[in-house]
Amino acid sequence: MARSIIGGLISNGHPGKMITATSPSQEELDKLAEDYSVNTNTDNKQALADADVVVLAVKPQIMKPVCCELAEALPEQALVISIAAGISAASLEAWLNTPPLVRCMPNTPALVLEGASGLYANSKASEEQKQLAHAILTAVGEVTWVDTEALIDSVTAVSGSGPAYFFLMMEAMIEAGIKQGLERETAATLAIQTALGAAKLAKHSDVDVAELRRRVTSPKGTTEQAINSFEANGFRDMVDQAMQACRTRAEELAEELGA
Repeated sequence: MARSIIGGLISNGHPGKMITATSPSQEELDKLAEDYSVNTNTDNKQALADADVVVLAVKPQIMKPVCCELAEALPEQALVISIAAGISAASLEAWLNTPPLVRCMPNTPALVLEGASGLYANSKASEEQKQLAHAILTAVGEVTWVDTEALIDSVTAVSGSGPAYFFLMMEAMIEAGIKQGLERETAATLAIQTALGAAKLAKHSDVDVAELRRRVTSPKGTTEQAINSFEANGFRDMVDQAMQACRTRAEELAEELGA
């Protein structure tokens, strides 16, 4: 995700010399420097010097030790952006001595600059800093803000984990197509392109997705039979339960890994 954000910023004209990437892996840093001409450092504290924005792109399980290491070196007014699922603002504030903070939940399509990110800011983040966070995440896709931190867990359930739901749907469609006699490559091409086309149509249409579905579903036609089968087998309840399970796990992570 860090590589995605860096790549998006560079693609949008942000100078590589204004970005410093850190990692314990010199090999990863060398590749970033080669690809994007950014500064690199294996020392997190050194990398923080004069930073206006610090993006914490690490796994939730190691966020606490990373933050505790950074706390003393963090510039007083630097904006911190965390992209870790399940790590609350309260925990981050405790570990980092209450900096201006934005919690962000991006998703993996940011890798191809088609991400969807939900953002929440604490009370110390200024409007200018929120605009800066917005600009950084817009570099890799669409950005929306939520008014309460609890809704970040809902963002996780909808878009943070959402790509996996669509991958699962495509996987199932490919397997079903193979069972009906299609070659795997043909079934995969059709399923993936159909998903892409449907998403683009939904994004650019002037009607909502329910109306788009109705327009495809002719009475007594083939699509209606498929939709009826989905509904009869509890498709909507299944999605609802899965997303609730996702949100619940995000809440559990906050308890397990928090301050």
